Amino acid sequence: MAKATKKQALGRGLSALLKDPENDINSAEDRNADKVVGNIVELDIESIEVNPFQPRTNFNEETLRELASSIRELGVIQPITVRKLAFNKYQLVSGERRFRASKLIGLEAIPAYIRIANDQESLEMALVENIQRQDLDPIEIALSYQRLIDEIQLTQEQMSERVGKKRSTIANYLRLLKLDPIIQTGIRDGFISMGHGRAMVNIEDQIDQLEVYEKIITNKLSVRATEQLVKNLNSDTPAKTEEPSFEIPKHIKKGVKDFSEYFGHKIDVKVTKNGSGRITIPFHSEEDFNRIKKLVQRDK
Repeated sequence: MAKATKKQALGRGLSALLKDPENDINSAEDRNADKVVGNIVELDIESIEVNPFQPRTNFNEETLRELASSIRELGVIQPITVRKLAFNKYQLVSGERRFRASKLIGLEAIPAYIRIANDQESLEMALVENIQRQDLDPIEIALSYQRLIDEIQLTQEQMSERVGKKRSTIANYLRLLKLDPIIQTGIRDGFISMGHGRAMVNIEDQIDQLEVYEKIITNKLSVRATEQLVKNLNSDTPAKTEEPSFEIPKHIKKGVKDFSEYFGHKIDVKVTKNGSGRITIPFHSEEDFNRIKKLVQRDK
């Protein structure tokens, strides 16, 4: 018990050090940085902001209240991790559930590990830490992998090393993003499993995907039964005849490049011989969708 009291007192002492403007620490080379970075520090909750890079979007209210009750009785056992933004200002890297639960019961301070990191490092730390959690749904994990590819420019090999997962496992998660958004939501909400989703990825047409999804829900099909249903569907599907390729006009190529730069994603375009076509704008998360929506609305 005495040991725990000493540890808490040390945290409060370091917290006072951080509130001294003459000891402001902004890099690992600054004076007293070794006393703070990597140590447990008691931080004012009001000095911490949530992480905009947090890939997790769903927080179960019931389990959050249960965690809050546990924290009220036992305190925050595992410190959160933050990065320093400015004097007495921090941003969450990991531990948002603990942070939210602590605010829920009115705690004024919370134990934290302090990191010095730039935006890209913070994003990578948040994504990797969240991927390794046990309570993320498969689509959240897949979106986190996709963000590591798009925003950190990691290859699947590099991700395999960072998160300790086989490359084939990462590829299986990423393939789920090829499913119709309705089916992705079904996986997130627990109506079907990742195994069902992996089976349906082998269906190219999204209308056919949705028909199979409806059969799974209606008939409560197992993963194995779903795999057989998909196999039968694909064997009955006539082979598509490839349309003769033709050169996409230069003005469309230039326009697609401009669109891609504006929206921050590679824009897909399909053009027919008569000049009509379709433009597809991908997005990788709710945050990304809202960003694109604002760009579209801004130009109205």
